[in-house]
Amino acid sequence: MLEEILKQGQALTDAALDRLIPRETQAPVSIHKAMRHSVFAGGKRLRPVLCMEAGRMIAGSLPSKIEELGAALEMLHTYSLIHDDLPALDNDDLRRGRPTCHKVFGEALAILAGDALQTQAYEVLARLACSPESRVRIIEEIARGTGTIDGMIGGQVVDLEAEHMRPNAEILEYIHRAKTSALITASLVSGGLYAGAKENEVASLRAFGRSVGLAFQIVDDVLDVTQTSEQLGKTAGKDTAAQKATYPALFGIDESIRKADSLVGAAFKELNSFGERAETLKALARYLVERKK
Repeated sequence: MLEEILKQGQALTDAALDRLIPRETQAPVSIHKAMRHSVFAGGKRLRPVLCMEAGRMIAGSLPSKIEELGAALEMLHTYSLIHDDLPALDNDDLRRGRPTCHKVFGEALAILAGDALQTQAYEVLARLACSPESRVRIIEEIARGTGTIDGMIGGQVVDLEAEHMRPNAEILEYIHRAKTSALITASLVSGGLYAGAKENEVASLRAFGRSVGLAFQIVDDVLDVTQTSEQLGKTAGKDTAAQKATYPALFGIDESIRKADSLVGAAFKELNSFGERAETLKALARYLVERKK
């Protein structure tokens, strides 16, 4: 059941991305080739799937054209990965099992490809097939989740500043909540808003997302030290080599896994009021902490 939902979500997202991102033959061809190289590198599309399943839980069925919202979220996620991999940040040569954007197209074009995906995402968000009020709230939610205050860019900054020093648990949690959890949370909340969620439902999705997003990044930290590059599709051991702030470095692997499991348990409680309609989102949360790559 879950495998089928993931496949369907990936297929819907990929079809929307293919439709919304300019073709490689569209001038200037170099930037569109770079954008498509990274977007279609085989990602799991977890954020779009979470968005779509949040919308399905609220509406009772998959809302029409919500995959375009999912595609915009994937564009933003991919832009962040392109920039994260640059030599000035994480300096990685491998992403999703393929050479990173700057290794294929050069640093200048990679920077511009990330910029272009972010710009394209907001063009898509501005045309979403939902009410104008929902559209504005979705744009605000996603912009905050990718911004500097408790958002993705802010988390990246603190992550860089924490290298080569031993951070405390408070700083580590901030990095993970901002750098990773914020966009996951925005994906869930925006899916709910697209489907017409009430304020109490939005609050439940936000709390669920914050717990699941942090658990996801803790597991990512664990996988970085327990899996190979071939298994991960990216360079294993990078966090350790860069002396990055991670949960295994501070708490050890076993305690990190326990923390992730506890967060998922807390996340489940946030969706109790939805009854059986929440089963898919709960299954996705389990998948996020039980995955091996």
